Amino acid sequence: MQKTTSPFWTFSLSLYRMEGVAPACIELQDSAGVDVNILLFALFLAAKGRALEAADIAEMDAALKGWRDDVVIPLRGVRRVLRSPEKSIDAAQAAALRERIKAVELEAERLQQEALHALRPTEAWGVAQPPASAAPANVAAYAAYLGAVLPAAAVETMLAQLPLAQVA
Repeated sequence: MQKTTSPFWTFSLSLYRMEGVAPACIELQDSAGVDVNILLFALFLAAKGRALEAADIAEMDAALKGWRDDVVIPLRGVRRVLRSPEKSIDAAQAAALRERIKAVELEAERLQQEALHALRPTEAWGVAQPPASAAPANVAAYAAYLGAVLPAAAVETMLAQLPLAQVA
């Protein structure tokens, strides 16, 4: 079976690899409960000139909540536990298992991203708006949906790198 790869997945990999973005994503995830895949999709849509509302974010979240809660988060939890295995477990073998779990977690996240991208066509999300104003609007819509204040420095890092990300 062939893997599908959407332009969103390519964009996400491009943005995530940029300086400061990975730690910003982890901070947003761990401190504010952000689903990084939803945030990345909101930024992808912004880069495509689409401004979202909280209702759009709610639709995304509802479509993928089960997958995130039942698959992605448990895999992440196992991977994190394996950073410091119990003393009775061989550290090298635990590290090798952690790498395999990490690969499975990444594939689960790719599947989540592909599902987000397939929910509806890009032009059917939100309203047309220039990327420079759509990006902060989309982050604000996500924060409003979460009812959270997102760490400003992490958000600024993401928004600063956005124009450099590969958007197909």
